[in-house]
Amino acid sequence: MTTRRIRGAAVTAAAMVAGVAACSAPSSGGSDGKSADSVVIGVASEPDTLSPLLGYGKDGNSKIFEGLLARNADLELRPALAKALPEVTGDGLTYTYTLRDGVEFSDGEPLTPADVVFTYKTILDAKTNNTSRSELDAIKDVRASGDDKVVFTLKYPYAPFAGRTVLPIVPEHVAGEQDPNTGSFNTEPVGTGPYVLANWSKGEKLTFKANPNYWGGEPKVKTFTMAVIADDNVRATRLRSGDLDGAVLPPNLVATFKNDDGMKSYDAKSYDFRTVTLPTANKVTGDRAIRQALDAAVDREAMVDKVLDGAGRPAYGPLPVDDPWFAKGIERTQDLDKAKRILDEAGWKPGTDGIRAKDGRRAAFTLFYPSGDKVRQDHALAYASDAKKAGIDVTVESATWEVIEPRMKNDAVLAGFGSTGDPDFGLYTLLHSSLAGDGFNNMGRYDNAAVDEALDTGRRSQDPQKREAAYAALQRELVKDPGYTFLTHIDHLYVLADRWEGLSTQLEPHEHGFASGPWWNIEDWQPKK
Repeated sequence: MTTRRIRGAAVTAAAMVAGVAACSAPSSGGSDGKSADSVVIGVASEPDTLSPLLGYGKDGNSKIFEGLLARNADLELRPALAKALPEVTGDGLTYTYTLRDGVEFSDGEPLTPADVVFTYKTILDAKTNNTSRSELDAIKDVRASGDDKVVFTLKYPYAPFAGRTVLPIVPEHVAGEQDPNTGSFNTEPVGTGPYVLANWSKGEKLTFKANPNYWGGEPKVKTFTMAVIADDNVRATRLRSGDLDGAVLPPNLVATFKNDDGMKSYDAKSYDFRTVTLPTANKVTGDRAIRQALDAAVDREAMVDKVLDGAGRPAYGPLPVDDPWFAKGIERTQDLDKAKRILDEAGWKPGTDGIRAKDGRRAAFTLFYPSGDKVRQDHALAYASDAKKAGIDVTVESATWEVIEPRMKNDAVLAGFGSTGDPDFGLYTLLHSSLAGDGFNNMGRYDNAAVDEALDTGRRSQDPQKREAAYAALQRELVKDPGYTFLTHIDHLYVLADRWEGLSTQLEPHEHGFASGPWWNIEDWQPKK
């Protein structure tokens, strides 16, 4: 068989923009006791686990771990633990990686091909509680070859497979001695990355220290802390007081720093969308006419303008409008007359209070959003207002995820998703019926045979034209049979003290805070001269 070398594909879907604002900076050292080589960042949430075996860092940018490959600022694939991009056979079924020489885990033990094999096989084991397992469905086998090579054999050609190998590698000599679901490795990780976990106070903060033996060179930022602050306003207050060096903030709060001195704001374009799940088990949201009417009733442009202060784009589906895979022609504006007509024809008639009913059932349902998330709250309230104009009564409630999760089968949720790299990465877990109710995968339990077929074609074909046609058909089917009401694609906004060089943003997925943000490459930052 012929062999070819795979190339890292640049993602050109959305330009990354950095804007500058100013505010008073935290001290870079001195009376407040803050070290000049430390950084404290305010984030909205913390991970449940720090084990890649359970899904942590699966899309790259973990500071504790590394994958065979990583992505640069333009999201092109580049070598990380591997010496080079993989060798791929002509049939697209075999990928061979050669490991970099001299890489050690933070405990001093060398990285070996056995560690890579252990990582992937453990994740693929059905006994491991990893809800992202389907992302590695193409793998038939993974094995070591000699002292420095790992060979993946696929069940079928999977065009974006190399992008899956940013998945972090764990040490078999540590994690292999434990139950992957309950072992101490979940909170006491050992990796090859530029930082090691120094302390984790659950619900409060995680502190990381530079790995002095990192193969890529010891970072200039010696310590960084992720302060877990769920409330947007509290993060902004602590940033202004100097308690934080930076934070992720919603647009309205970033604007409050506009005229302050000594900080920069960063605007990262993203695949991150806000959407309303419409559970099929609910007698109201499971009705296709209700779903179609909601899709027509929502004013996406107003949400971008008023909720996001312009920092985003309308979402007509799961892919942003400037993505190369976006299906042109599915853009649509608010059409209340259409929404009312759909409901009339389906037998949902207005009551004396203006709310529609059918067979004695009111067109009413509850919409949850996570407590403390102002952006989701504002989306939910705007959505409820638009829905009421069509005669649908949406009750908005805030709750913790512990309360929301068991209710996702029957109640709508103001959710967020989005993944970079390839349409398969985000769409399969969002929509495929085989993953209905699998944790946060396919939360609304959407089931559409045409969408499943498109997802399977897109996943299994190497022909770019076939894949493009499949994903275009999928997006059009979602307009006809919406399992979600897609609202906006949001920009991710950050404010940081302007005392380091080398900061940038990437085109970001939904997840941001730990993995994404101007600190995605914190190991490369240099003190500002």
